[in-house]
Amino acid sequence: MRRVEPVAALTGVVRVPGDKSASHRALMLSALAAGESTIEGLSPGLDVAATSQIMIQLGAQREDVAGVVHVSGPASGLRASESSLQCGNSGTTMRLVSGIVSSIEGEHRLEGDDSLSRRPMDRIAVPLDLMGSRVTGEGVRVTPPLTIHGSRNLRGIDYRVPTPSAQVKSAILLAGLAAQGDTIVHEALRTRTNTEDMLRLAGVQVTSTNVHAGRHVVISPGRPLARAWRVPTDPSQAAFFCVLGLIHDQADVEVIDVDDAPERTGFLSVLSRMGADLTLTPGTSGVTIRARSSQLRATEIHASQIPSVDEAPVLTVAAAAASGVSAFRDMGELRLKESDRFEGSMTLARLLGCRVWSEGDDYFVEGVGGASAFNPFVINAGLDHRIVMSSAVAGLAGRGCDIDGADTVSSSYPGFFEDLASLRR
Repeated sequence: MRRVEPVAALTGVVRVPGDKSASHRALMLSALAAGESTIEGLSPGLDVAATSQIMIQLGAQREDVAGVVHVSGPASGLRASESSLQCGNSGTTMRLVSGIVSSIEGEHRLEGDDSLSRRPMDRIAVPLDLMGSRVTGEGVRVTPPLTIHGSRNLRGIDYRVPTPSAQVKSAILLAGLAAQGDTIVHEALRTRTNTEDMLRLAGVQVTSTNVHAGRHVVISPGRPLARAWRVPTDPSQAAFFCVLGLIHDQADVEVIDVDDAPERTGFLSVLSRMGADLTLTPGTSGVTIRARSSQLRATEIHASQIPSVDEAPVLTVAAAAASGVSAFRDMGELRLKESDRFEGSMTLARLLGCRVWSEGDDYFVEGVGGASAFNPFVINAGLDHRIVMSSAVAGLAGRGCDIDGADTVSSSYPGFFEDLASLRR
C-alpha cells in the first residue's frame, strides 16, 4: 500500500521518461536491421525491458555504454527462440512481436502476466493469419498465451482495421516487412504514427495518405537499416504532471522535452477547452509545457481526440476537479487495457466524491468544483500503472490517498513517485 499525502504548493521542472511507444519500436527496428544501431533516451520501464529481452532471445545483441544502448541485429536475420517469449504486462510487446515473429520460420510462444493474459489478441490474429502465419490462443478472443507458427512465405494484404489501434496497425506493418508484395492498412481514425515514421527513417518504403479522419498506410517489403535513434519523452506520461499542475490550488509545473506529435497531444486540446492555463514553448528536443493552477470547467471528450485513450484516466481526474458534467464518448477501448480502465476511471471519480454514470461506451463525471473538495480515498489499482498515477495525482492535489498495487508503476515509469516528490515545496 502506497500512501500519498497532499501538499500545500507544487513547483518545479520534470522531464518524464523516454516515450514507451518509440522505445519499443527503436529496439525492434534495431534488432531487425543488419549491423549496430544506437538508442538514446530509452524508456527505463519494465515493458520496454521485456521487448529488449525478447529481441536478445531472437538473436540480437545489446550493450549499454554511458547511457547509450547499442543493439546489433544478426546479418542473417532474427531466428526462433527455443524458450517462450515473456511479454510481462506489455500489450505493445506482445502485439508488435507477434508481427515480427510471424515471418520467422518456426513456432513461437508468447506469454504474459495475469493482466496481459486476459487481453484479447484476436485483432492481430486475424490479419496475421490472412498473411500466412497461424496465431492461436485461448478461446474465441485469442487471449494469451499465444502460439505463432511463423512462415517465410507471408503475403501482403489489403486490410481495414475494424477498431482503430496503433498496435494492430504496427503488427501488420512489421509483418509486411517480410511479405511478398505490398501491405496496405486502412484505419478509419488516424492513430499515432511512430511505426511508419520510424520505418521510413530506417530506409523502409512507407507511404501514408490521410483520408477524411482516417489514413491509408502502404509498406513495401524491405529490411530496416541500422541507425542512431533518439527517443523523445512520453506525452502520455507528461499528461499526469500537466493535470496535477492545473488542478492543484497552488501549482506551477513545467514538463520539458515532450514529443509534440499531433496524434499524441490531443489531451492538451481537451485541457485547453476546460479552461487550463497552459503555455507551450517549442525547443530543439520537443516542447516545454507549463501548467498552472486553473479553474476547470466540464467538456465533452471523444476517443478520437485521444486515439490511444491512454490519457482518459487522468483526464477523468481533471473532470472530477472541474465544474459541471464532462462526457467521455466512445471509450469502449478502455475495457481492453491493462485493466478495465473504463470501470477503473469511473471508480476513481466516484471515490473522489463525484456523481458518475455510464451509457454504453460513454461515461459521465459530474465534477466537484476543485481538487480541494476531493474525498480522501483508498483504491486498488488493479495492476494498472495509469490508474496508479492518476490516483496519485488526485491524492497529491486533493486530500491524500492510499494506493494498493502502486508498485506496478514500474512497468512504465519507475521514477514516478520520486518525480512527484521533487515538485513539493
